[in-house]
Amino acid sequence: MLGIFAKSFARFWKNQKGATAIEYGLIAALISLGALAAFSAVGDSLSTVFSSLNNDIEDATPGGSGNGAADVNP
Repeated sequence: MLGIFAKSFARFWKNQKGATAIEYGLIAALISLGALAAFSAVGDSLSTVFSSLNNDIEDATPGGSGNGAADVNP
């Protein structure tokens, strides 16, 4: 009985299929974390750029009211 268990355990120990799947999973997780960090940095930069553009457009609008309408005095 112990011999059968030893053979089964040895065969299980030599099996590398699960290890390869785990390695690919870890690689995919690291790539995902890197992508999330990059997207976050790009998103923050774009937010700053668009906020700056919005402020410049509001400053360039006649009257400077910020809603795009010019102040008209009849």
